[in-house]
Amino acid sequence: MQTILIKNGRVVDPSQKLDRVTNILLRDGKIAALDVAVPTDALVIDATDRIVVPGLIDLNTQLREPGFEEDETIRSGTAAALAGGYTTIACLASTEPPIDTQASVEFVQHQADRANHCRVVVIACVSQSRAGEQLAEMGSLSAAGAVAFSDAPRPVLSAELMRRALEYGSMFNVPIINRPEVRDLTRDGVMHEGQTSLILGLAGMPPEAEDVMTARDLRLAESTGGRLHLTCLSTSGSVELVRNAKRNGIPVTADVCPLNFTLDDQNLRTFDSRFKVNPPLRSSEHVTACVIGLKDGTIDAISSSHSPYASEKKMQELDMAPFGAATIETVLSLVITHLIEPGHLTWLEAVEKLSTNPARILRLPHQVGTLQIGATADITVIDPNLEWQVDAAQFCSQGRYSPYDRNLLRGRAQVVIVGGQVRWER
Repeated sequence: MQTILIKNGRVVDPSQKLDRVTNILLRDGKIAALDVAVPTDALVIDATDRIVVPGLIDLNTQLREPGFEEDETIRSGTAAALAGGYTTIACLASTEPPIDTQASVEFVQHQADRANHCRVVVIACVSQSRAGEQLAEMGSLSAAGAVAFSDAPRPVLSAELMRRALEYGSMFNVPIINRPEVRDLTRDGVMHEGQTSLILGLAGMPPEAEDVMTARDLRLAESTGGRLHLTCLSTSGSVELVRNAKRNGIPVTADVCPLNFTLDDQNLRTFDSRFKVNPPLRSSEHVTACVIGLKDGTIDAISSSHSPYASEKKMQELDMAPFGAATIETVLSLVITHLIEPGHLTWLEAVEKLSTNPARILRLPHQVGTLQIGATADITVIDPNLEWQVDAAQFCSQGRYSPYDRNLLRGRAQVVIVGGQVRWER
């Protein structure tokens, strides 16, 4: 395996509280040394004026294969992840059939190995067939390599099932991931319920639908001691509930996706299906609450919520189009543009939420999310000053619908290294 020296980069590693210009030596797929001279046998990557960080890790990616290959495949989705700066993604079980058997876990792992892009870890179903009725075989799925359990983007509607899942999750030391939503309150809704939905005459999805289930899950986590992760929070109420739960010692972590800290429900005035996502784009006060939650540490991670769909599906009328958007190739740039540049987060804080904390939440089997000596050499090199215009037609993802199409953003991944091998160079 080739020796690589990343030279003169600003190295940002939250696991070591490290933020300084230095060199990193990679050898045999590991971080070999910092502050070293250039070896004669090394491939040199000049990272002058670049940011060098642990490879980004996503907690919430839909790869669609098997069953919905017209929307995305494991090959195209992992290529898109690399283009976005990700070295590891956790794929959801939103496939057909769902990932609820050892064979289905192994299928995803095999297809990811064949693609040879980024690492893929599997989040298997909480319930059999994602039907929300009976627990999946969590023991055998965990033995097959599943790192967490979730029915997302569907919520776990049954409180009794969620309670048992948290209890069993404790036995296998894995998190239960839920996207909180009371479906009785959001049925037939297409956007956030508020003044804008009233003006537009569109059926709304009230924030209380998220808040009620967030409160339920937090109480169950408190009573069981299970590891709960709430994904894609979007409301001020949920953020405050998680903040209070952490103060009371409840074992909970949470993430938010860029859609809910960069865009608001005013975008739906165009009736453009690119902005139809779930959780919906909320009003400005909820957007502000999500940013504050990121700043004060209430929200641990930033996830992509990558939900790609074929163009012919998203091109329908707003009430007929599916919820979702291709997002994984823009997350890093949105964090730089909307959080780092305005001063909401430092680089150390942002990388912690994009890499170090996701690795901690999933307790990944290989040492990632860090640049410590001996750690796996998964690294993203970022040009923080590059200005570029989003062109969804050029995405690596098969999902070519983006709410940010034609937007000007700042910063982008330039080199992505997985296991000591350069897998992506812009």
